[in-house]
Amino acid sequence: MSQKRTFYPYEEYSIKTEKSYHLMPFNFHRINKNWEVLINYAGDFLFVPTGTAQVITLKQLIKNSHPDLYADLIANFFISEEKIHPLIDILATKYRTKKGFLEDFTSLHIFVTTLRCEHTCEYCQVSRVTQDKNAFDMKAEHLDKGIEHMINSPSQNLTMEFQGGEPFLAFNLIEYGVAQAKKRAQKSNKNISFVICSNLALITEEQLFFCKEHDILLSTSLDGPGFLHNKNRRRSGNNSYQLFLKGLNLSRKILGNDNIGALMTTSKLALDYPIEVVDEYINLGFENIFLRPISPYGFAKSNEKKTKYETEKFLEFYKRGLEYIIEHNKKGNFLVEDYATIVLKKILTPFQTGYVDLQSPAGLINSVIVYNYDGYLYATDESRMLAEMGDYTFRLGHLDTSSYEDIFYGKKAQEISKYWLNENIPGCSSCAFQSYCGADPVYNYTSQNSLVGYRPTSGFCQRNMEIIRYLFELMINDVEVEKIFRTWLN
Repeated sequence: MSQKRTFYPYEEYSIKTEKSYHLMPFNFHRINKNWEVLINYAGDFLFVPTGTAQVITLKQLIKNSHPDLYADLIANFFISEEKIHPLIDILATKYRTKKGFLEDFTSLHIFVTTLRCEHTCEYCQVSRVTQDKNAFDMKAEHLDKGIEHMINSPSQNLTMEFQGGEPFLAFNLIEYGVAQAKKRAQKSNKNISFVICSNLALITEEQLFFCKEHDILLSTSLDGPGFLHNKNRRRSGNNSYQLFLKGLNLSRKILGNDNIGALMTTSKLALDYPIEVVDEYINLGFENIFLRPISPYGFAKSNEKKTKYETEKFLEFYKRGLEYIIEHNKKGNFLVEDYATIVLKKILTPFQTGYVDLQSPAGLINSVIVYNYDGYLYATDESRMLAEMGDYTFRLGHLDTSSYEDIFYGKKAQEISKYWLNENIPGCSSCAFQSYCGADPVYNYTSQNSLVGYRPTSGFCQRNMEIIRYLFELMINDVEVEKIFRTWLN
């Protein structure tokens, strides 16, 4: 005996409300048991009591019963009383502003002038060689060709960053590169900023006066107090920290405090000392600190028994450090945590940041390119670290044989582009924090052997989701914290 299904008319499934409204694209995330946050695609957010998202999506929200909430939802493009919001162009402008970094395309150009280094850091993300191996210095003709590609970038404002190894061991290449870049920039009407990443151990007055003459910024590494720094950043004589202090003081004397920045790497040992790490930065007069985890590249990958730790351990370290920094600010002492500031700029302003790890489309190629010492080009600094481990997945070409179009628009770039948009990645596309986060196919590939990756077990995802949630929770719980965060943005 056959059975027939009877379908009710469409009207039976429509939700009866006082006045129906239309849902606009947004996602939500529970901050804690009392609060959740609604976030639209442009990054606008609204704190609401837990359960509100369900009421809104079921169209059970009554305008007259919750007039303030209803008005906020309309004003922030979460709902619309018309099928197409009358101010939809404003939302489009906000979204376009968030993606504004694409207009500049590749603005950061990293030149690995040498692999030589006198340090043997156990978590080093690159393959270094000893000081006397000149075969691992970049050739002048490759430096010329790299500069030509840099100048051809559509960006008006460019950054030329010298990395290593220890770049000051090949100081002649820095001098040559700066001179050539300035000459080419003047002809092309481009603006170039220069950065040198150095451990400061071997820096001289002559080199620093050159930096001063050409407005070159220094980026260095400080992992915390002496016992931590010497343990993490090993060198012959066990005096890395002492030489760092000597180089820092000399650099500040010649360049001024504002032209030297420091980065720390959270080693396995450092996990137990967040307060001591922050205090070290305070005691040395830094106004910024970047609490960042170890990245799974280079020697850090091959030396995992000594360097690897769980994401949860880093998050404990990060939260203790950030809370201590906030308390320091509450006492009237200004100190910024850089990673929180990067995320907060995306949350509290309509603008993007230049931080390539939190961009969508991803920062690789779109924001950064790396010219290696041997003439090969890579999509990011992490990409060339993979190459040093024998994996050339993200190699884009060679300066001797590849044109600008081959490198930036070629087959390899097109292949990578399939995986660099978090709006299209499973797990990211439905995440409330999508507009604050980024796509990182290099990290996915390294940690999960897939350019797409798998969000539930991704350290990148776990770390960023919890940090973003935590920042929201801090702002909900304490109005003074949000005021402090806004001072960091300025």
